[in-house]
Amino acid sequence: MSEVYAARRTRLRERCQASGSASALISRPANVRYLAGAALPDSVLLIGKNEDLLVCVGPPGDRPADGRPDEALRTHILPGAGGDPAVAAADLAAGQGGDSLAVEEHHLTVARHRAMRSVVPRLSLTDLGGAVEQLRVVKDEEEISCLRIGAEIADQALGELLESILVGRTERHLALELERRLVDHGADGPAFPTAVATGPNSGRRAHRPTDRRVEEGDFLSVCLGATYRGYRCEIGRTFVIGTSPADWQIDLYDLVFAAQRAGREMLAPGAAYRDVDRAARQVLDSAGYAEGLPALTGHGVGLEIDEDPQLAPAAMGKLDACVPVTVEPGVHLPGRGGVRIDDTLVVRPEADGGPELLTITTKELLAL
Repeated sequence: MSEVYAARRTRLRERCQASGSASALISRPANVRYLAGAALPDSVLLIGKNEDLLVCVGPPGDRPADGRPDEALRTHILPGAGGDPAVAAADLAAGQGGDSLAVEEHHLTVARHRAMRSVVPRLSLTDLGGAVEQLRVVKDEEEISCLRIGAEIADQALGELLESILVGRTERHLALELERRLVDHGADGPAFPTAVATGPNSGRRAHRPTDRRVEEGDFLSVCLGATYRGYRCEIGRTFVIGTSPADWQIDLYDLVFAAQRAGREMLAPGAAYRDVDRAARQVLDSAGYAEGLPALTGHGVGLEIDEDPQLAPAAMGKLDACVPVTVEPGVHLPGRGGVRIDDTLVVRPEADGGPELLTITTKELLAL
């Protein structure tokens, strides 16, 4: 992997030089991990004029969730407690003879920015923008393998839950059990707070589990994800509890399923982000659910659960091969409940079989 990290840093260095900066300071944790192999607490990465350095407040630990630093990358540990790695990195950049430093202004705080200017006033600080996030959009096969394993873990945890008795248990209890099962099966942890929603809560985006108990006839919607070696996936499914679905539940489920399928079928290299969103959204719009729909149909996943690209009505850009995204339309009817169906897929050309589905738990409307 050392060659992979070095190649990533080289690509970033070339971008910086093309924009007139000799060095760059990476402070956003996911970006540090992408380029250095690990995102240690409070660490930053200096892409230096002469040498790249991982600047930390203490020595690397052995927590798998933090990753392992690239062995070819030198680590600079601050000599005393209370120092700021970003300020120290700026000082190191100046010491390498640089006269400009590109920083992630979207992540760097105003206080940190001021502290850096006070320590190295002659160093010109410019905005790196989302350069690293752009590099992260297309994944290599090692990254996709981590996502695939995370999806398998999430599928397994969800499958085991569905085999247990659900009636009478609370949303909160079921969410905690799912997160425990993720870890039991090898995940670093949940990719995001697990959402379990029942009855009138079902189908709500980013629902926070409550003490409401599962009842017969409820819709039960579950949205969870696993983190594996830092990479995060997402799956969402909706079921009916304890009895055959009512007609309105079947109709609503079939509608959301059709919208999700329309979005999935649009995933191909060269497809516009907004066209993927439009394909799913039009199915729901035509059925009278234009109001209250989520702001986007899906998003990229990777070292963060919500990253570029955004599959939204006004999104600019087109999909590339090897870009993992979610497709997650849903409808919530206030006071009744609703349906969410989420999958994580990898964009592949038609010659390679089309989009690769990573989350394979059945999308049939099961009565549990």
